[in-house]
Amino acid sequence: MPIEFLELAVQELNEAYSYYEEQQANLGNRFKQEIYNSLHRIAQSPKIYQKIQYDVRRCIVHKFPFNILFSIETDHLLVIAIAHHHREPDYWIDRV
Repeated sequence: MPIEFLELAVQELNEAYSYYEEQQANLGNRFKQEIYNSLHRIAQSPKIYQKIQYDVRRCIVHKFPFNILFSIETDHLLVIAIAHHHREPDYWIDRV
């Protein structure tokens, strides 16, 4: 199933990538690879992920303190947020 991103989710992904690249060379690339690995798992079996609120589901990213929050739409998956574990909970609710 195709995956689409809200613009704010893309922004969160890019900001986290930049932060990790500033911390250590190639760490941003490793972060993005883990995000892509998670997206691949989501695309294969989106319904295995827990619903956390409304129809939004959460995938915990391996090796990094992030969740991918997404919904299953009629013809695609929609990434709502790339959320850091320590960020204010439910900050993304207005995006739904």
